[in-house]
Amino acid sequence: MKPDFLTVVLTRVGLAGLLLALFVPTTPQVMGEANALRGNSVYEVTVQVRVVPACSAGPLEDSNQVVVWLVPTKPGQVARLHTGPPHYRIIQHHKMFEPRLLVVPAGSVVEFPNHDPWFHNVFSVSRSRRFDLGLYEGGVQKAVTFDRTGVSYLFCKIHPEMMAIVLTVDSAYFRVSDKTGHISIGNVPPGKYVLHVWYENAAPQVLEGLQRTIFVGDDNRSLPTISIALANEIPMTCKNYNSERPTFVGANWGRR
Repeated sequence: MKPDFLTVVLTRVGLAGLLLALFVPTTPQVMGEANALRGNSVYEVTVQVRVVPACSAGPLEDSNQVVVWLVPTKPGQVARLHTGPPHYRIIQHHKMFEPRLLVVPAGSVVEFPNHDPWFHNVFSVSRSRRFDLGLYEGGVQKAVTFDRTGVSYLFCKIHPEMMAIVLTVDSAYFRVSDKTGHISIGNVPPGKYVLHVWYENAAPQVLEGLQRTIFVGDDNRSLPTISIALANEIPMTCKNYNSERPTFVGANWGRR
């Protein structure tokens, strides 16, 4: 069986591309503004992902929810956020967390408004972020700061079918793939980066093996393909979690 492939292509973008990228919700707008103020060239990193499970000979039709992010090797490559920590939101609605997967840079505040007419609870026993917001009624909002990198699995003690994931990364250059497996990371300054990949059903050791050092610049527009070996296991639901050590695939992806 052939492994799945991740093809990365770097394409330089001009001012028009930069302005469009500022309106993408998963990238802080201050990143593009800071780069523009410094007069640096910026690039668009496009990634095509094909998800192939271990028991299948072909890719899945739906290749979304794959996360790719770039970590600068030099602190000077990162635009400093001067407007305070970025805020994100996971809504509790119809006994669901929306969105189910949220990617945030370390130090972000995630708000959890309850939009249902009944009580909810949000808690996590993951090593990257342990918390319990307790019970709170509809119309109330609580928040948590995610200041350590890693995967945090979230649940509601009242409704065991509710589950969400917060992936905290040490970068502002990240995106989540769409259904076709396409990823586009905009406003990336030139320089050296470590490329990271995360997928819920991939084993932690496989994800660590996918890390690559890349250089973003005029002379580097493509990277070698990267194979992804997926795990056979399926993440457990809250009904089966172990309070001391969750048994989810990827739960041991901790602080770096």
